[in-house]
Amino acid sequence: MNAPAKPDTFLGKILRGLTVGLAGVLLLALGILGAANLRVLVVGNRSVIEDSTRLPRPATGLILGTSPRSHGAEPNPFFEGRMDAAARLYREGVLDRLLLSGDNRRADYNEPGAMRDALLARGIPAAAITLDYAGFRTLDSVIRAQKVFHTQNTLIVTDDFHLPRALFIAAEIGLPAVGFASAHVPLRRSIRTRVREIFSRARACLDVYVWKTQPRFLGAPVPLSHVPSAGDSSAKSPLPENTAP
Repeated sequence: MNAPAKPDTFLGKILRGLTVGLAGVLLLALGILGAANLRVLVVGNRSVIEDSTRLPRPATGLILGTSPRSHGAEPNPFFEGRMDAAARLYREGVLDRLLLSGDNRRADYNEPGAMRDALLARGIPAAAITLDYAGFRTLDSVIRAQKVFHTQNTLIVTDDFHLPRALFIAAEIGLPAVGFASAHVPLRRSIRTRVREIFSRARACLDVYVWKTQPRFLGAPVPLSHVPSAGDSSAKSPLPENTAP
């Protein structure tokens, strides 16, 4: 004969209710995360062009910054890939101006300066380069490209997994842009960054649709540097750079 079932205790009911509630919250969070990622990928991937011969030219390259060094002081493959792609597009005649946008919030950390040095080492003339020291986040870089530097025919260069988010932000703020991905970094060296990007896409949706986030700094318009043609009187003028606030 089976023993009678023990009646539910008050504590047992509470624990069961909390479990169901937490499961519901988790499923809701996963649903929102998935929907946000789908939105970013659908909108962003519309403007990705894989064949460099199909890119509009001449274009202004918005090169998104990252640390030049990985943990352990090794060269960062994301940084090297972006610099290689930017230099290649300049040599192919796709880009005539390069806006290097990155983080320089500390005196000992200067992404735009590192990018400039890397591109100069790759043979890109300094006259084609403008630095944006206040690109603290992707959102800051894209909005500042529109509102501070007034880029035209904008071509965003960054990693394949990062590119849709940058283009999504550009599309939502009304900045006409296309994107070109730098060389693929193997999964074994990029898995953590790719997982983090999943959450960054969700935050981008909140920034754009809910919080209406603006860059930390804007400021007065800054003209882009350009390569002077023969007889151009601006050849002897100082190159404009957007200094850190």
